[in-house]
Amino acid sequence: MRKRVLFICTHNSARSQMAEGFLRALYGDRYEAYSGGAEPSGLNPYAVKVMAEVGIDISKHRSKGLGEFKGMEFDYVATVCDRAKGTCPFFPGGKRTLHRGFEDPSQFKGTEEEMLSGFRRVRDEIRDWIEETFGDGGAEIP
Repeated sequence: MRKRVLFICTHNSARSQMAEGFLRALYGDRYEAYSGGAEPSGLNPYAVKVMAEVGIDISKHRSKGLGEFKGMEFDYVATVCDRAKGTCPFFPGGKRTLHRGFEDPSQFKGTEEEMLSGFRRVRDEIRDWIEETFGDGGAEIP
């Protein structure tokens, strides 16, 4: 039976969406991945674009509020931004919590290429964390 993981960030527009996409693509045989936000604001098009660059399509994802997961149980609830950890330090139904704060790419400014470069950096940091945490011999998952 696959373990359930809920990724949370403030807006559920980029970081938690990318984490959900990576967990599904890399370890979907072992985990069911979900994502939500305290203040959902819509899927960020830069997140969609940089995930497509590594062969993962999140274009059909949508921002979801945490209320959509009320009553559901998760093996792991992972906050991927410091603000979400502060506003949602405990999620009912979560057996274990994980946290790793990533910079908010939606706050980046600059040219199109500078924006993409920032999103790629955060994307790669999230992928590395997903592999370290949920992959074979994961550092945090027994």
